[in-house]
Amino acid sequence: MKIATFNVNNVNKRLPNLLAWLRSAKPDIVCLQELKAEQDDFPEAALRKAGYAAAWVGERSWNGVAILARRAEIVVTRTRLPGDPKDKQSRYIEAAVNGIIVGCLYAPNGNPQPGPKFDYKLAWMKRLNRHAATLMKSGLPVVLAGDFNVVPTPADIYPTKSWDKDALVQPQPRALFAKLLDQGWIDTLRALHPDQPNYTFWSYWRNRYARDAGLRIDHLLVSPVLTERLQRGGVDRKVRGLPEASDHAPAWIVVKT
Repeated sequence: MKIATFNVNNVNKRLPNLLAWLRSAKPDIVCLQELKAEQDDFPEAALRKAGYAAAWVGERSWNGVAILARRAEIVVTRTRLPGDPKDKQSRYIEAAVNGIIVGCLYAPNGNPQPGPKFDYKLAWMKRLNRHAATLMKSGLPVVLAGDFNVVPTPADIYPTKSWDKDALVQPQPRALFAKLLDQGWIDTLRALHPDQPNYTFWSYWRNRYARDAGLRIDHLLVSPVLTERLQRGGVDRKVRGLPEASDHAPAWIVVKT
């Protein structure tokens, strides 16, 4: 079973690229982030025609997350991250698909920092950690996939000082990501490719994709049950180089069924 995550950065604008990637990569489960589409504007019909069922939580202008499944039913279990009923941003959806619990997430960016947006980022990540601990205790096969907006270590960003003040590399979110791993979650791409950068994001600025000046901020974390079934994984880097591309590339893993 192939499970992928892709910050599509506007699902309708990037729909041709998304459909082309689905045809070539043939993932079984896909987590999408940054839909930038209201609930009624999600391209469900086009995705269904491509062979994918979909469940999504849209939001006008920003955010939005979705889970796609090929030849499988999606049973939605959550459409919000628990812990703050006042938080209406569309950043989390969870479902059972083919015997796996899939949590698709789009963590807050947090810039500028310090400030309210960074405070929200940290509070959101703490809520994620609490919910992740509950999922871990269940003993079920779980994958948490999406744009975490965290560069876990200096090895996950190209050599530079230009990002030093950015929220993605600050010690507090890095520590919260590390605490997730301490619960027993496996950072699959790092585990499979310990000596490769596996960048998933390249800013549109300053020719960074061509220079491979990337960051690894899209992650697929799996619970111990799935760790035993993990076979391979990677990043479809070339998708980022297409015309009208998202600034992210899809990341994926394959687990034994």
